[in-house]
Amino acid sequence: MTDSFETCIGSDNVFRDLGFPEGEAQNLLLRGNLVIHIRKKIDKLGLTQVEAAKRAGITQPRMNDLVKGRIHKFTLDALVNVAANLGYSVQLKLKKAA
Repeated sequence: MTDSFETCIGSDNVFRDLGFPEGEAQNLLLRGNLVIHIRKKIDKLGLTQVEAAKRAGITQPRMNDLVKGRIHKFTLDALVNVAANLGYSVQLKLKKAA
């Protein structure tokens, strides 16, 4: 195969790179990062979805959505609540856009 590919350096936000509007891209990135941390915590604790849901204060079907990465089904504040219920302290940092 002799096809050549053009390489493009992405930003720090894959959702921005995919063309989402800036606000939505930032929201999706925050929600995605929270889901990753929550899933890692559940794995570290060795919890079943039922156990994790009980600790997180959500139903098992909602936990299944979270574990499957269905971030579109969760608001940012819902994910902050889940993370807090699992023992995280969630902080948000703001910086001026470049």
